[in-house]
Amino acid sequence: MVCVNARKPTGLTPADLESLSAGLAAGKRVTVYLRDPMPSLDLDAGASARVVSIDGTTVTVSPKGIDDQLPFEPDELQKSRPTTTSATPARQRVTRTSEAADTPGPARSASTVPKPAGPAPAGSKATPPEPKAAPEKPVPAKAARRTKAPVAAVSVTVTSTGESTWTVSVAHGTKKHGKPTEVTADRVAKAMRELGDEAAITAVDGVIESARAAAQKRIEELSHELEAARAALAHLDGPDANS
Repeated sequence: MVCVNARKPTGLTPADLESLSAGLAAGKRVTVYLRDPMPSLDLDAGASARVVSIDGTTVTVSPKGIDDQLPFEPDELQKSRPTTTSATPARQRVTRTSEAADTPGPARSASTVPKPAGPAPAGSKATPPEPKAAPEKPVPAKAARRTKAPVAAVSVTVTSTGESTWTVSVAHGTKKHGKPTEVTADRVAKAMRELGDEAAITAVDGVIESARAAAQKRIEELSHELEAARAALAHLDGPDANS
């Protein structure tokens, strides 16, 4: 008897999670593969997915061809693409019969063909036929796992609506929450520096610097207008105004 066991590979190990986290921290593109199919999203087993983030043991990925981010547990993913094998039962049993039955013997002539056995003599016992082995029950196919509902992303948008006016709005997926809230330019600049995003800091600083230059220019214009108004008033008062 020969037994063949087919086992699925295990999911991501703690060492795999550390390796994936290190790749994300280095800014690399990190890819994993789905262990089971997801028919509701038209994803096959072994589909590739880009790792977006790792929080504890929860791995958030973006599968190829899906414009969304889905959370998975380590045992639902693999670090390498699984090899495609033909579908076989989890365990097969092969029973070999006597080798002598496979060896062809010399052809028998008509005279040597044995006659049918007659009835057994009285007192002798007939040999009962050997019982046939019961057929093995088929192993039920594993039911497709239920897909987790994707978590909608939260978006925070900072908008410059004027030379010195800024607003902050929040959206959960495509649904906006409340009206935009006005904030001052200095608070926006401080928030960008706390986040540490150089591109955002440069963009905000550029808008604030432009607004500062416009305000300074306006102050100078108003100062010139004020001086001109004072000079005009002095001419209107005449020489007797100070006597």
